[in-house]
Amino acid sequence: MAELWARSACQLASALRAKEISSSELLAEFLARIELLDPKLNAVVTLDVERARKAAVEADDAIVRGQDLGPLHGLPITVKDALETSGMRSTGGAEELSHHVPTVDAPAVARVRHAGAVIFGKTNVPKWSGDSQTRNEIFGITRNPWDPFLSPGGSSGGPAVSVACGFTAFELGTDIGGSIRMPAHFTGICGHKPSFGIVPSRGYLDHVGGGLTEADINVVGPLARSVADLEVVLEVLVQSDLWSPGGWHLELPPVRSEMRVGAWLDDDVCPVDEEVLSILERAVKGLENIGAKIDPHSRPVDFGQSMRLFLALISSAVSPGLDDEIFELAKGMESIPEEPGEDPLLKMSRGVSMRHRDWIAFDEERELLRRQWASWFEDHDVLLCPVGPVAAQPLSDEDLFNRKMIVNGVERSANDLIFWPGLTGVAYLPATVVPVGRNAAGLPVGIQVVAPYLGDLTALFVARRLEEIFGGYEPPPIALEA
Repeated sequence: MAELWARSACQLASALRAKEISSSELLAEFLARIELLDPKLNAVVTLDVERARKAAVEADDAIVRGQDLGPLHGLPITVKDALETSGMRSTGGAEELSHHVPTVDAPAVARVRHAGAVIFGKTNVPKWSGDSQTRNEIFGITRNPWDPFLSPGGSSGGPAVSVACGFTAFELGTDIGGSIRMPAHFTGICGHKPSFGIVPSRGYLDHVGGGLTEADINVVGPLARSVADLEVVLEVLVQSDLWSPGGWHLELPPVRSEMRVGAWLDDDVCPVDEEVLSILERAVKGLENIGAKIDPHSRPVDFGQSMRLFLALISSAVSPGLDDEIFELAKGMESIPEEPGEDPLLKMSRGVSMRHRDWIAFDEERELLRRQWASWFEDHDVLLCPVGPVAAQPLSDEDLFNRKMIVNGVERSANDLIFWPGLTGVAYLPATVVPVGRNAAGLPVGIQVVAPYLGDLTALFVARRLEEIFGGYEPPPIALEA
């Protein structure tokens, strides 16, 4: 059996129910690890120890009385600082909210709390969750536990590090352009981006005054050390909404277990590093070896068309939190023809400056794209594709639009990191990330398992098969220093 901190949330929950450990002891274990290891990583930025200790004692007392508070009973957890958490500083990584203490939980936070989780801390994010690195002016930069000179990704970099290092039982993250999936890939853990709309994303801090509405494309989902944990937490998160109590009930479709698997592992629009590609090909072969029917030439949609649509719609979705310089750049952009190879900052400006009727036209185009995906999924159960073109990248002082990365010896924009996640995110599809190997430098590589809309359970089912074949989560080097 793994050390206490490295066990899955499901294993910890079982140990709590069996009275092998207490919630108070588990909380003390996590806090001790944070104190010892987090100075090297800067993942956990706010702690609420006294309230957490009280909640842990109450959870322990309930177990003694034979009272079960829910599937997450007594599990101490941290939560991404982009999600409002009652009575705890919640900043969204922005100086403007550096002293913001909400009086209510975001709905997703409320659901895990109601299911018995003990929330004791918040984890680091880039400002307004708007970067593929995790750095802000309040708390500084978060480092990757596989190599502290590398990024854990963004925007759920702090959450991913907290999970990878055994600082928490599981985490809640958000994902609009890969913000759950890329950090899971970079740190060697599991993550699930739910189908858009099945988990309320209110309480998400992406601008001053934010949290009251739901941003397009954005979702709230779990990060964990096992796929089974993702399944349990997702079940907690997927419930009837606060604003329509009793008005509807969501029941996700059952698992498609035929394992008709499409593989889209590389594309000229966003080429994949040869080492990463080799690991992904091995993952596909692993499924084939257990009976999966593989379609190795899957192209459900046009990548370039999907990226044009994604960049326009995500630009609009994140515009409330953008800096004034982008709005200045955006003035009049809607009337200027787009040029091939245009700078990503200009592409974003077009989305920021679009008229509402332009957004409606893009939304209609998205609906056609979603129908293409739905048609493809009539003959396939899942699509396997990269999370990103590379493994974890060096930390950089450059902003997102000027940052570079090397793919197969060619310099490319680091903005390309959002392309593979954006391919499926813009179509509202669910995707599970599970680690399937490590490159020559020893860095983890994950794969995306994409399912049809509302097919979350199928994505998780196939991800669990991959986990069984390739072993899943391994503790990173810094996690083993305690």
